[in-house]
Amino acid sequence: MPNFSLPDQSVLFPEIFSTTAARHQALPISILIIDDEQRARQSVCDLLKPLGHRLTQAESVSEALHWLEKDNFTLALVDLNLPDGTGHDIMRYIQEHQIATRLIVVSGESSFGHATQSLRNGACDFLRKPYLPATLLESVNTELAKSLTQHRYNQIQEELAGSEALHRFIVNSSPDIIYMLDQEGRFSFVNKRVASLLGYNDKKLIGQHYSSIVYDDDVEKAQFVFNERRAGDRASHAVELRLLNRHNKEIRFVEARSLSVELTSMGVYRSGRGENEEFIGTYGVIRDITERKRSEALQHHHQYHDHLTDLPNRTLFHDRLHMALAQARRNSHHLAVLFLDIDRFRKVNDSLGHLAGDKILQRITQRLSTNLREEDTLARIGGDEFLLLLPTIKTSQDALHIAEKINQSFSRSMSYQNQDLRLTFSIGIATFPHNGASKEELIRNAELAKCQVKQNGRHGCLFYQPQHQHLQVSALEMETAIRQGLQQEQFELYYQPQIDPVAQRVVGLEALIRWNHPQQGLLNPSLFIPVAEQSSLICELGQWAIERACRDGSILSQRALDGLKIAVNISIQQFERPNFTKTILESVSRNEMGSNALEIEITEDNIMKNMDRGANLLTTLAKHGIGVAIDDFGTGYSSLSYLQTLPVSTVKIDRSFICNLSGEQNGLPIVIAVLNLAAALNIHCVAEGVENEQQKQILQDAGCRLIQGFYYSSPLSLPQLIPYLKQSKSGRLIYQEQMREVIQP
Repeated sequence: MPNFSLPDQSVLFPEIFSTTAARHQALPISILIIDDEQRARQSVCDLLKPLGHRLTQAESVSEALHWLEKDNFTLALVDLNLPDGTGHDIMRYIQEHQIATRLIVVSGESSFGHATQSLRNGACDFLRKPYLPATLLESVNTELAKSLTQHRYNQIQEELAGSEALHRFIVNSSPDIIYMLDQEGRFSFVNKRVASLLGYNDKKLIGQHYSSIVYDDDVEKAQFVFNERRAGDRASHAVELRLLNRHNKEIRFVEARSLSVELTSMGVYRSGRGENEEFIGTYGVIRDITERKRSEALQHHHQYHDHLTDLPNRTLFHDRLHMALAQARRNSHHLAVLFLDIDRFRKVNDSLGHLAGDKILQRITQRLSTNLREEDTLARIGGDEFLLLLPTIKTSQDALHIAEKINQSFSRSMSYQNQDLRLTFSIGIATFPHNGASKEELIRNAELAKCQVKQNGRHGCLFYQPQHQHLQVSALEMETAIRQGLQQEQFELYYQPQIDPVAQRVVGLEALIRWNHPQQGLLNPSLFIPVAEQSSLICELGQWAIERACRDGSILSQRALDGLKIAVNISIQQFERPNFTKTILESVSRNEMGSNALEIEITEDNIMKNMDRGANLLTTLAKHGIGVAIDDFGTGYSSLSYLQTLPVSTVKIDRSFICNLSGEQNGLPIVIAVLNLAAALNIHCVAEGVENEQQKQILQDAGCRLIQGFYYSSPLSLPQLIPYLKQSKSGRLIYQEQMREVIQP
């Protein structure tokens, strides 16, 4: 593949670059990039280079401090994990030495504690690795704009130095409320910021008592802070309060008509220090911290809640169960844990698509919640699995009553897209103290009881019994079953077509493995791939998939259904095997598969684990006509430079971006950026996970020429695929809703 140069970033992200040059002409910009990984530093440099600013790299705390002592930097991008310290050491150094450099933290450490500590240490923004290039550029652009504003402000300050106008300008232009109180706590001065922040007229506040703007619940706290009489080190610093907000249209932190602020104040005295000092009032500064408090609350919420349903997640459930057990032991009462599994929900995803499945899960959650008491906790712990905590029950029959009530509530069908869905639950129950004394025992035993319900035919509820222990299937047993499945030809490849929406024809296929289990029926890979990945079985499954895809490709060619590229997913374990390229080339040759008919799919992160070796392997395959597709593009490694150095033929836009395409086109700028990047590098671009006409039309209008998803077709077995391709070749493209009319299973 030709080695194209990286295009101008302004072409890919015009909304970010369009005004940058004009806004920063007057201010020379220098940026310090601090990261212990050379590749990460270089990728940031490649991304920022078109801005035209001076870029300096540092790989450690000591090197960073050296540059900060030697030079002035407008902005620093700081990683938290460094070989001789942490990013917090650098931030503290900048604070202690009052260096004007603005800080953006770019780190893989994404915990709430690290983010909060970084913000308190002076960071202006916190980006989690991996990040989108557009996100980094937007953050850098914002902070440079703030630096320019500060630069202009300093120029104005120099021009107005020494005049009364300077002092009035500073006070009234401050982003904070600056005030003075008299001896009785009434406003004697307040700047104009109080109008824009709280909606009060600064002149009408003069003579009013400070408590008139304090939120009722904080009045007692405010009397020791607002009307501060102490001075110097003993004065109040950075005390959080809530103030009343007259902007009815604004929704503020904690209460609709309150505003969270940080207040610093000190007493003001006439004459010098001494016993006869006369207290004349209080000087204070009020800073709006609503957004910071809201951001902290949101991060905390996301840490303990499921993003799809907003239910508590496994971590929060464990915390509540731990507290409930402590109370149960102290008060000698009973509690119950219920393990809920939606029966056959996989068929909902397979028939309607995952986007529809997510919406149905949200509606299921709403119906479940109507059966619960306020003190109960319902948590989502997996795709179609929930845990329910009943912290206070009188007898075990109370838990059974709740389980039966849940199934009874779902006896009414749920309508979705003119289809009536009848959903049922398999529910296992474990009670304290009869079925376990620890949270781990209760959850495990409730799950085992649920498994017994499944074996009994689903749709029911059972209490845990000791004989349920035999239901635990070990990883070793699953590995044995997979090996037997390979020996007995129980695995099968299904193919999902990739469509050119303009030409209305099939141009490629993605191979997806399925397991025809003799007892459990057709199994999706999510049920067995995680176990296979823990052993060499994943390599055996991967090689089987390559061999079968080559064989099926040859069959299609014999039936005059050639010209299609078949994409097969490759695991990192398979990719790292010494004979990786040899086995693939042998499969292609043995099955006499046509040239340029096979493509391997691998994720960004897996390639980056050994870039040099990966480049050699993929280059060898490319020389033999085998394509290379980057799967889940945009969700992993954020550098764009590897697209130039590797023989990449296709990038696949991750389904998470496609799901965000709506009437407002929230995800469209990112999709367009990827499409432009692919076009500039002469790389094919596939949008996967397309499930409706609206998504398809938005992508087509944006210039996407390869679409994959349930909108066109679900994955098809080879016998189903052949008539589908024949219809497509004859000029009639079959859509998902027409599938049953044309293709017999």
